[in-house]
Amino acid sequence: MSKHPVARRTVIKGASFGIGAGLASGITPAQAPAAAQGAPANVWSHEYWARKADVKLYLFRKRIGAPAAGEARRPVLFLVHGSTNSSRSSYDLTLPGKGEYSLMNVFAGYGYDVWTMDHDGYGYSGSSGNNSDIASGVEDLKAAFPVIMQETGQQKIHFFGTSSGSIRAAAYAQAEPERVDRLVLSAFTYKGSGAEEIQRRQKNIAELRANPRRRRDAAMIRSIFTRDGHPEFYDPAVAEAIIAMEQPFGDTIPSGTYLDMAANLPLVDPNKVLSPVLMTRGEWDGNSTNDDLLDFFRQLPNGDRQFTILSHVAHSAVYSKNRQLLWYAMKNFLAAPAALA
Repeated sequence: MSKHPVARRTVIKGASFGIGAGLASGITPAQAPAAAQGAPANVWSHEYWARKADVKLYLFRKRIGAPAAGEARRPVLFLVHGSTNSSRSSYDLTLPGKGEYSLMNVFAGYGYDVWTMDHDGYGYSGSSGNNSDIASGVEDLKAAFPVIMQETGQQKIHFFGTSSGSIRAAAYAQAEPERVDRLVLSAFTYKGSGAEEIQRRQKNIAELRANPRRRRDAAMIRSIFTRDGHPEFYDPAVAEAIIAMEQPFGDTIPSGTYLDMAANLPLVDPNKVLSPVLMTRGEWDGNSTNDDLLDFFRQLPNGDRQFTILSHVAHSAVYSKNRQLLWYAMKNFLAAPAALA
């Protein structure tokens, strides 16, 4: 691994510090108002590279205002993407006139230093040629962490993952517990018992094993928002915006997380996830059942844990018309005061 990957581009939007100015005056992330209809003012962004052996991995960062010497350290939130879409279309989606869809903008506005990355074989990252399974994703996160630590000064950070990204995040928390502060698992799958989408994938195990990549065309992306039977929970413009962002990367993506979720569950031992955990599930999520997730939840050893069901939400809460429910649950969990010993 290279010691200090080189940044690619920096962008600053807006003319004032907006929400971020509250950090200097004592406003906590939980108190800062959400940017519900657009990006907060003065959003600063930067691109970085990490290296996993010979593979270059793309990282992207957003916060309010450029870093300045002597400033107080901000809490870091790292967003882990799922099986089908890369990091920017997952967490930094822009839909003009449709409200805020960038989770990065929302939590930058709450006062966080927000990071994400493209996993091996996705988006701007290089490819090792493997199928980018959950174990590979854990190694990607290990490679990314020194960059984050160097740039932010933080040695322990918050993680959020959705779908297979939540499995990646939980598996990383199991492997590197000293690096994980608070962990949010959205649309997680434990054993997959009784989950309709997992049963559908099990019919394709042979094909997934035979090919390190699977097809991800426009129709497949649109199916994410219809497969749970509630397309009305999403604005159709969301799928089209994702398609436009993902088209430059081609119509195939790694198959490893689909294979893992079809054939290799469970991938995380809840007894080894030591951090505080928030688990959120859309009430119509076909990737899991309440029983499956509560089985995992009951085994978590840290008493600082929450289980939240998001009403009128299917699998993809980040893209949902009711995504503010996810923001609310995350915001309060991440900003919770530490319990007194």
